[in-house]
Amino acid sequence: MSGLTDPSSGFVVREVVGGVSFAVRVQPGAKREGVVGVYGDAVKIALAAPAVDGRANDALVRFMAELLRVPRMSVEIIAGQSSRSKVLRVLGLSVDVVKALLENNAA
Repeated sequence: MSGLTDPSSGFVVREVVGGVSFAVRVQPGAKREGVVGVYGDAVKIALAAPAVDGRANDALVRFMAELLRVPRMSVEIIAGQSSRSKVLRVLGLSVDVVKALLENNAA
């Protein structure tokens, strides 16, 4: 999928102190987990976990840590704890690395 690196897609990865931040749109209860596209300015992530008792949030942190090859401690939900639209901060990575890893793992 070329949507993530296409400047017209709207998806933005921002550089922050120590890493990056970017918006995600979570699709809980999906049959398959993965990066499924762009939703406005966010990357859309499908997760098998239901949106109950924080299980989708835990699954999102786990999924993104594995996908971006960082420890789970490096991935933090900084906005949208109880919403499908969230903002993540990932420590220790650059904008280019995050975009490349998301692009390479897109469905």
